[in-house]
Amino acid sequence: MSTAVAETTRRPSFWRDWVLTVDHKKIGIMYAVTGLFFLIFGGLAAVAIRTQLALPNDVILKPDQFNQFFTMHGTIMIFLFTIPMLAGAFANYLVPIMVGAQDMAFPRMNALSYWLYLLGGLILIISPLIGEMPDVGWTAYPPYSIETKGIALDLWVTSVHILGLSSILGAINTIVTTFNMRAPGMTLNRMPLFVWAMLVTSFIQLFGVPALAGAVTTLLFDRHLGTIFYNFVAGGDPMLYQHLFWFYSHPAVYVMIIPAMGIVSEIIPVFARKPIFGYHAIAYSSIAIGLLGFLVWAHHMFVAGMQLSAGIPFMITSLIIAIPTAIKIFNWLSTLWRGSIQYTTPLLFTGLGFIFLFTIGGLGGIFLAAVPVDLHLHDSYFVVGHFHYVLFGGSMMAIIAGLFYWFPKATGRMYFEKFGQWTFWLYFIGTNLTFFPMHILGYQGMQRRVFGYTPGLEFWNQVATVGSYLLSIATVLVFVNLAISLKWGAKADANPWGAQTLEWTVSSPPPEHNFHELPVVTDAPYNYGVPSKGKTFDDDAVTV
Repeated sequence: MSTAVAETTRRPSFWRDWVLTVDHKKIGIMYAVTGLFFLIFGGLAAVAIRTQLALPNDVILKPDQFNQFFTMHGTIMIFLFTIPMLAGAFANYLVPIMVGAQDMAFPRMNALSYWLYLLGGLILIISPLIGEMPDVGWTAYPPYSIETKGIALDLWVTSVHILGLSSILGAINTIVTTFNMRAPGMTLNRMPLFVWAMLVTSFIQLFGVPALAGAVTTLLFDRHLGTIFYNFVAGGDPMLYQHLFWFYSHPAVYVMIIPAMGIVSEIIPVFARKPIFGYHAIAYSSIAIGLLGFLVWAHHMFVAGMQLSAGIPFMITSLIIAIPTAIKIFNWLSTLWRGSIQYTTPLLFTGLGFIFLFTIGGLGGIFLAAVPVDLHLHDSYFVVGHFHYVLFGGSMMAIIAGLFYWFPKATGRMYFEKFGQWTFWLYFIGTNLTFFPMHILGYQGMQRRVFGYTPGLEFWNQVATVGSYLLSIATVLVFVNLAISLKWGAKADANPWGAQTLEWTVSSPPPEHNFHELPVVTDAPYNYGVPSKGKTFDDDAVTV
């Protein structure tokens, strides 16, 4: 009996160890597992959409079902996968340990933010179980969203509210942790670039989410309480909703891309074995993107009825925001230039995948930022190709790179390298086959959000559909690699990559409170190959 009691004391139950945990690392892992779970639903919806579009008038999905599937696909991939993976999983796991803290500033609030995220996600995906799904697109524009019947859209609004609250709580925690809990010597200009990225992202969430909450709340009032915020006939203005929605939802693009840029900035110098080129330029360009991100929202509305002259300032800011983005890209390329490059899976996903694919997406954005061009291409498949190059070729590539890069740290096991490299090439080829043809289709006049199209556009649609199947196979391979590596992967050292940020100074996986004694930071985090500056921390001050 005493042995059983002792065993229980040594090994907490699953309930206490995970469900009730306030450990930022376990919360980060729960975010990751949950986000990957939701990825399955969002990905299946995407495959169904592409299968429907393989032929001009296919009957895989009926018109109303098609609307429901692309609504769920967009909502899940943005609100339940990409944002939670970056601002939830990676931020929770990495920010405290990267700045030398033992946990988040508010551990219980951190746990609450995860459970709110899970609750919001479950509320959204129960829609199919009750026989209906929202069919208004992830934007939910009135007047159709006011007039549509059923409970599905109300569940969508409730889910967005809860997910927004989760984001605000997580943002507050990240900001306070970054400013108040840094280790001795960890000045702002010695912080890892991923921490810089998450700090800017958190401020975007903090100031942007309330606008989205206001938009969907007043939408709900119009639906059920008889208010007229967006009822044009009664004196309301549907464009008000678009202004509120995009005031958050365009900065939300940077919530999905700035952390991805932070991941790229961590991985490239490690595998180029060179100091990061332009540390300050990369850090401060994130601030510039965050600020300018709130000044470009109306470029989504050039054809919504606003005066053309009102679009000129937003065209200018939309073009200017490309400058800090380009600064990052040129600095990453300069870091890779003449480096001792190690072609690992994380480097392939970032140094080739992210930079190449995101650049294509960014160039497409420059076209769409120009009012005359946008008038021609708006609501066409050119736009779909553009933002998928940004969010899939950018955010998704960085997420997969981060999963492989920090997998040894989180699990104590190495993934299978060759398996990972094959997965990269499937992703790279599949991304280009899926989304580049959409630019051609858009230029040829194919509208987005339609379940059929004019005969003659079959070829490029079929190429895109084949590409989506390759992406599905690649995603399955990621799941398989991580699953088998968790059980059969080689045991990982504390620092298998020879990296210099603080998370690599502790064991793999890290101890419960990260550091038994707080480290003392003595230098910048990326001094690879610099004589007498090979370490960024005081060994004598770190005891693990």
